[in-house]
Amino acid sequence: MGLGDKIDNAAEKLGGKGKEAAGEATGDDSLKAEGKTDQAKSDLKQAGEKVKDAFKKD
Repeated sequence: MGLGDKIDNAAEKLGGKGKEAAGEATGDDSLKAEGKTDQAKSDLKQAGEKVKDAFKKD
């Protein structure tokens, strides 16, 4: 996984956590759900990058 991809995924996850916290604080369930979705997408992207890295090593 490239450094840029790691940074992008970390930023997306952090943004998702922020949205989730803001939704929790304001009682906005849709914002909270959007934050959780962003975090899940980030996790999936990281998993995909790790799979690619595993195949590159062989």
